[in-house]
Amino acid sequence: MSDLTSFIAGLPKAELHVHHVGSASPRIVAELAARHEGSSPVPADPELLAEYFEFRDFAHFIEIYLSVVDLIRDASDVRLLTYEIGRELSRQQVRYAELTVTPYSSVRRGIPAPAFCEAIEDARAGARRDFGVDLAWCFDIPGEAGLAAAEETLRIALEERPDGLISFGLGGPEIGVPRPQFKPYFDEARAAGLHSVPHAGETTGPETIWDAIRSLGAERIGHGIAAAQDERLMAYLAEHQIPLEVCPTSNLRTRAVAGLDEHPIGKLVAAGVPISVNSDDPPMFGTTLEQEYAVAARLLKLDEAGVAELARAAVRHSFLPAAAKATLLSEITTYAATPE
Repeated sequence: MSDLTSFIAGLPKAELHVHHVGSASPRIVAELAARHEGSSPVPADPELLAEYFEFRDFAHFIEIYLSVVDLIRDASDVRLLTYEIGRELSRQQVRYAELTVTPYSSVRRGIPAPAFCEAIEDARAGARRDFGVDLAWCFDIPGEAGLAAAEETLRIALEERPDGLISFGLGGPEIGVPRPQFKPYFDEARAAGLHSVPHAGETTGPETIWDAIRSLGAERIGHGIAAAQDERLMAYLAEHQIPLEVCPTSNLRTRAVAGLDEHPIGKLVAAGVPISVNSDDPPMFGTTLEQEYAVAARLLKLDEAGVAELARAAVRHSFLPAAAKATLLSEITTYAATPE
């Protein structure tokens, strides 16, 4: 496995499901907590964060996640976080990442939308220049905040329209947050040229995924592991080539699956469902994209060629322009064909 670990470490990659605030490393979270010490429950000691990030269930995860969101209080915090995400991704040979960004959470905490978008764009330019990683944005609705959040997220997306914005999403808890109510907002986002990438079927059943497809026009599904419970849905995803953004360790840490050996990734792949492997909220879940590739390799019994194909799948399922896809696919093929 050590040889495969080294292969994964050097493999050029794309990351399609990773959250902006959820990507904050312990070092950055501690730095932000120290800036706002006394007004946040988040520990300013990186060693204490591992204990803080022990989640009882998905609802507790959301509670802890929002406490970290609350550390992002001005545009300089936004810029610092985003730039450092680029640094961490580049260390893992990630060439391209679609970051799920929730502007509503920051704007309602007092950061003006133009300043927020300017900060992420400045960090995007810096990450490309300094680390060679291209970042793109999925602006997502925090579902727990309801239709007011949907309206504001859409307004920011369409009025500010930062250069890196490519897609429109829906995150947060699924239980008690029906997908169909967000249809008008996704209709308008799609009409404006944004791709539809809602979360669905992570902590609820297959019907949430059907709703995401039928009501929200989903082109990819965040998580979507509940599809494994519905043979007809798996056949539909396979036929229409609607990929799932699979995040194994995340599903374990939020108790969406009881154990990694019970994860349905194998069943989904066997049914022909297209997938990519992703890290979701890596520091919070004690993982990295490299580790998620290693987990997937074990569960799917992949060798180096199979792992390289996982990396190609992420590129193919991305919203990169065709020429950029071809370049990154070629880089993966060259790497995989090069002797150690």
